[in-house]
Amino acid sequence: MEKSNNSIIHILGVGLDAKDGHKRITQAERFSIVGGSEETHNKMSETVIKTFETLSRRGKNIDEVDKRELVEIIRENTPR
Repeated sequence: MEKSNNSIIHILGVGLDAKDGHKRITQAERFSIVGGSEETHNKMSETVIKTFETLSRRGKNIDEVDKRELVEIIRENTPR
């Protein structure tokens, strides 16, 4: 599949386990994390921040990386 030059790539993380009534939202230029318990929200935020750091170290932009490579990077950066 060919990417168009004007495509917008944005990572969206949605947490569904919040039971405390808090509305958690973390946004940056290329990602948004919404919802989740405090623990889940923090893990998702940490994952995407580290993912973008890894991409930067590799000299790549999210628009340039293959989907499979992105999935691998996300898995590597997900806290256990």
